[in-house]
Amino acid sequence: MDKVFPSVESAIADVEDGCTVAFSGFGRAHGYPAGLLGALADSGVKNLTLVCNSLGAGDDARMTLVENGQVCKLVSSFSARSGHPSIAEDLIQQGHLELQMVPQGILVERCRAAGAGIAAFFSPVGIGTRIVEGREIRTFGGCSYVLEEALPVDLALLRAWKADRAGNVVFRGGNQSFNPAFAKAARIAIVEVDQIVEIGEIDPNEVDLPGIFVQRVVQSPVTVTVDQLVERVGADREADEGRIYNGKRALTRDQMARRVARCLPAQGYVNLGIGIPTLVSNHLQGRDIVLHAENGILGYGGHAEGGQIDPDVYNASGQFVSLLPGASVFDSLISFEMARSGRLTSVVLGAYQVDAAGGFANWSLPGQAGGGIGGVMDLVARPDSSLIIIMMEHLSHSNKPKLVQHCNYPFTAQRGVDLVVTDIGLFRWIDGSFWLQAIAPGFSVEEVLALTEMDVEVSPTVDSMTANE
Repeated sequence: MDKVFPSVESAIADVEDGCTVAFSGFGRAHGYPAGLLGALADSGVKNLTLVCNSLGAGDDARMTLVENGQVCKLVSSFSARSGHPSIAEDLIQQGHLELQMVPQGILVERCRAAGAGIAAFFSPVGIGTRIVEGREIRTFGGCSYVLEEALPVDLALLRAWKADRAGNVVFRGGNQSFNPAFAKAARIAIVEVDQIVEIGEIDPNEVDLPGIFVQRVVQSPVTVTVDQLVERVGADREADEGRIYNGKRALTRDQMARRVARCLPAQGYVNLGIGIPTLVSNHLQGRDIVLHAENGILGYGGHAEGGQIDPDVYNASGQFVSLLPGASVFDSLISFEMARSGRLTSVVLGAYQVDAAGGFANWSLPGQAGGGIGGVMDLVARPDSSLIIIMMEHLSHSNKPKLVQHCNYPFTAQRGVDLVVTDIGLFRWIDGSFWLQAIAPGFSVEEVLALTEMDVEVSPTVDSMTANE
C-alpha cells in the first residue's frame, strides 16, 4: 500500500471548493505544512473553512489563503495576536470572515471525538465566559459543563519528521501537537515530511501516528532553517528594563520571574503561559519542578540559544528551550488531559486584568472581534487543584490599572486566582480577598495602593519583593 504522492500539488489536486481544512502548526512558526498550504493557496479553491491553532503572524501561505479571499470561516484558538495586526482580524471585524473561537484543548478534543465516532461530549472548559453563551449547560456532580460537538474535517494537512510509504508517521520533539487529532478527524489526511523511508524502516515502537489514519504522504519542498525560526520567534522579545512609575523604576521582567519562581511549591508539575511567564523557566535550576507545555512536552528547562537550539524543542510561546533528563514528548490531547484532570501543581499566566473576586481576563481586548484563547481556559478548568499565579505589569501600556474591582474585558475565568505578582507588588488571595504582602524596593505601600483600583487588604508585615535574592 504505497501512499506517497510525487508533489504537494498532486497531493491536493482533488480538493474542492467548500471543504473544511484542518492544518497543523503551533505558535507563529513551528510545524506548519508550508508546502501543502502554499499549493492549496495556488490552487484557487475557495469558500474554505480553516481549522487551526492560529494563522500565525507572518506573510506565509496560511495568511495568503485569507488574503486571496479563499476562506469563509475560521475555527481557531487564536484569531488575533496583540501587537501583530493582520488582514484576517480586519475581515473578521468587517463581518467578511466568520469566526468560531475554540479553546485549544477543546479544539483537539472535538477533532479526537470526530475520529472516534463520538458525536458530542460535555466539558468544564469556558464555563462563565462568553464563548459558551447560548450553549447547552448541564450539571454533573455539582459542577457545570458545556456541550461540545465533534469537529469532523474533510482534509487535514500535517507536518512531520518522517513517514514510510504505508503512512506510518514519526514526529520529533514538541511537533506532535495537533497532528494526531486532526488526522483522525479527517476524511483525507496528508502528511508533509522531511524524510520518506521504505516500509519496515520505522521501528513499530516509534510510530506516533499509524498509517491507517494517513491517506497521503509527500516530501516537503520547504526547508526552514534555525536562523529563520529564531528570527520569527524572537521578533517580539522586549528589552528587560523595569517600567517607571511615579519616577521610580519597577522590577524588571526577569526580577518578576525570579520572585514567581520563589512562590512555587518545592516540587510539582508547573505550566508557564505565553509571554513573560516563560522567563520563570530560567530560575528553577536545582528545583524538583517539572515544566509542562501545551504543545506536548513535560520536563523542559530554560531558554536555549545559539548552538544549543533544537528546532523541534520549544515551549508554549514558541521559544526554544532545552530538554532535561527524564523529559517526555506527546501530542496536545495528552497535554490537556494532564491539565483538565488536575495533575498540574501550578499554572503561571499573564493577564490584561485581575479583579477583586479572583477572576481574570487575558484573551481578548476591547474592540477585538476575537482574540487569543490558546490553552488557558483548559489550564484553569480545575482551579481548586492548581495554584494559579498571574504575572503581569501593574499598569497597562496606556497606564490604566490592571488590578480592578471588576473585569471589563472578557473573562477567562471568574474565579481561581491565588497569587498576583506585578512589577511593584505581590498580592495573595486569602479568605475571599487579596492581601498586599510585598512591594518593589523604593516604593511605599501607599504608592502601590494608589496604582491599584481593586480593594485590597494590607498584611501586617509587607516585605521587599527582592528580599533573599
